[in-house]
Amino acid sequence: MQNVLNALRTLEEVAERPPVGVAELARALGLPKSSTQRALVTLHEAGWIRPAPGTPTRWAVTTKALHVGRRATGELSLRDIAVPVMEELRRRTDETVHLTVPEGGKVVLIERLETSKPVRIILPLGHALPVHASANGKALLAAGAPEAVERLITGGLEQFTDTSITDAGALRAELARIRERGYATNRGEWRTDVSAVAAAVLDADGTPVASISVNVPSSRMTDESRAALGAAVRDAARAVGEALGRRTGSG
Repeated sequence: MQNVLNALRTLEEVAERPPVGVAELARALGLPKSSTQRALVTLHEAGWIRPAPGTPTRWAVTTKALHVGRRATGELSLRDIAVPVMEELRRRTDETVHLTVPEGGKVVLIERLETSKPVRIILPLGHALPVHASANGKALLAAGAPEAVERLITGGLEQFTDTSITDAGALRAELARIRERGYATNRGEWRTDVSAVAAAVLDADGTPVASISVNVPSSRMTDESRAALGAAVRDAARAVGEALGRRTGSG
């Protein structure tokens, strides 16, 4: 049983920080290198992880983990609907577009379409973002139940950069502005080099089930482009939500 638990914990750590080596994993897990290596071999043989390109001693998750997660949560149908809309959004903006879903108090990246520009934002699929310090997270928070906001505040608002929102009143005011304009912004609140706009995708019942974002290096984001991208992402999220509603209604 312990070997199984070690393998599962190792898989979670590989997904959290790819590509990662044995020594780093062993430190993070508090396990001997020999135990960590056995877990990696088991996961590799089962098809859950693979050697990272160009770095055979470091590991990354395969798409197998993503497919299992989608089947468990219904994300596959969400992705099927969202990707064509995301592709149009990328074509219009030529910036990186993300699709995220809420999970365990964070938002998790499940799809990414990249810009053709050489300077870009690159995050691995499965990466978890902080709710109060990301555009995707704030979009979902603003569209969700007030109780979720208060739980988040009670747990403490971690500071990642100088622009992170760590005050409860400031967060509530920010969420009110998001509801008013229909999209959230991230002005380097999680990483100083990352700016974004995002809007929540609502299902037929009005429940936020995902968010779509346009992600831009902070050096490329202006007040004018932020407003234009915000309007575009708001329209894209609405289109995905309407399509989800039609699928639910026809099911």
